Amino acid sequence: MPLHNADMAAIFSEIADLLEIQGANPFRVRAYRNAARAVGEFGKSVSTMIEQNEDLKGIRGVGNDLAEKLREIAATGKCGLLEQLHHEMPAAITELLEIQGLGPKRVRAIHDALHVRTLEQLHRAAKEGKIRDLPGFGEKTEAHIIETIEAHLHKSRRFKLALAEQYAQPLIACLRRTPGVGEAVVAGSFRRRCSTVGDLDLLVTARDAAAVTERFVRYDEVAEVLSSGETRSSVVLRSGIQVDLRVVAPASFGAALVYLTGSKAHNIAMRRIAQQRGLKINEYGVFRGEKRIAGDTEASVYATIDLPWIPPELRENRGELRAAAAQRLPTLIQLADLSGDLHAHTKASDGHDDLLDMALAARERGLSYLAITDHSSRLAVTHGLDAKRLAQQIDEIDRINRTLQGIVLLKGIEVDILEDGHLDLPDAILKRLDVVVGAVHSHFNLPRERQTERVLRAMTHPSFSILAHPTGRLIGERDPYDIDLVRVIRKARACGCHLELDAHPDRLDLADIYCQMAKAEGVLISIDSDAHSRFDFDNLRRGVDEARRGWLEKHDVLNSRSLDQLRPLLGRTAVGKVASA
Repeated sequence: MPLHNADMAAIFSEIADLLEIQGANPFRVRAYRNAARAVGEFGKSVSTMIEQNEDLKGIRGVGNDLAEKLREIAATGKCGLLEQLHHEMPAAITELLEIQGLGPKRVRAIHDALHVRTLEQLHRAAKEGKIRDLPGFGEKTEAHIIETIEAHLHKSRRFKLALAEQYAQPLIACLRRTPGVGEAVVAGSFRRRCSTVGDLDLLVTARDAAAVTERFVRYDEVAEVLSSGETRSSVVLRSGIQVDLRVVAPASFGAALVYLTGSKAHNIAMRRIAQQRGLKINEYGVFRGEKRIAGDTEASVYATIDLPWIPPELRENRGELRAAAAQRLPTLIQLADLSGDLHAHTKASDGHDDLLDMALAARERGLSYLAITDHSSRLAVTHGLDAKRLAQQIDEIDRINRTLQGIVLLKGIEVDILEDGHLDLPDAILKRLDVVVGAVHSHFNLPRERQTERVLRAMTHPSFSILAHPTGRLIGERDPYDIDLVRVIRKARACGCHLELDAHPDRLDLADIYCQMAKAEGVLISIDSDAHSRFDFDNLRRGVDEARRGWLEKHDVLNSRSLDQLRPLLGRTAVGKVASA
């Protein structure tokens, strides 16, 4: 089986960690770190590119040396450099990096001083008071390490939806090739498009259940078979994801799909409604007494309790059953409803492609406008734009728009919101822009009141258009900062600005429940790719997934508007200055 991008990225990431723990050249460490991120986020299969002899230098940060290592990984599943590093330093030490607050430098300090190699050893050393006396640590850090390890050891592992997709899609495609298979779908939280999934639930109908099970347990990526039966089986893939398979008769497919899709709370609420009508709903069908009256399709199951089919993204028991009963289910946003993208980067800051390449890629996706929002200069690691460089980019966009057909580039910036709530660029340059996307990129640990006031102050700026990734979360890596989103949402309504749903698979921020809250307050959401290369516009579909979970309809989404409809909504003083419009 070809290796997934996530597998290759994991190898590069581990190399970067081990090199940094060793104290290697920071530029070398950064090269592997950046390549890991770029490969993991890349929109095409790197293995397929290698099979087709495509140039890998189109991947951000990948030069000759790293391209050769990617080919080595694709051919062997291993990397010689990583094997060498494992010999030089125990591989288990990278587990220590999973503890929040322990970067490679601190891991190296603990390892060198106490010869700690595993989480268990680290926990024991902290409990015995051996961490506090190390330079740069102390009692508070030691207590935090104990608390974090104990939480980590008890927390079930979850996988980002984008990563789970890399493993689910080829597996379900493999099962569909089994002779006699009818339906084959992925259910569970994956089908509800949750931002993370704990495991994968597969549902199949087939003439020969044993043949499906045999193919499932012998799938190339299976690391461990937990159970194997004719209708139920469970395995763990090499990636660590558990996959559960159910094989059912066609007459039960709809009922089983409702049951396995969940959520548990949604299913319980459905069963209560059915019980009030003298019916029983389970994974085999809907029964009146011993007679099955429905179950072959999901729609037939819902119809028995006088409800229309409910989209999987809504099945969280957050009012969807009441809305369905009242015939008020939302007509959820679709990817095709998006007219443009209001957050994208070029190589002027930390992107990979130039203005024209980004414009053409967006046009190929059917978009009619694209806002270029490179970082402002305060975010030094991104080579952000100061006022002079931004002015030059504005002029360049105007030149391109004079000849560009089928799409319009909007002039914008992702400007840092400083600690005091001011914006990281002078008013004079911000007034020249069509879109000003404000973002918090620092001081994540401010107290709730200060963090909230900081953002509220920024939103009052007359050029402010959209609040980017409003909680700052990085899924599985960084918790949201502490902010009062109710106040933020209401401030957006009062100021006439908007909130972003950043569709990058590591963010998906604004999360679904806050999208639903913004909708209730009449605040528009901009679903943006946060693209850093021409391949990243695929992110938009992930943003649409999250938006659908938040009950958003086309009219709730800012960038579902045509350009003419959009202009009056972008900031209080920004009045579209695109030369070709």
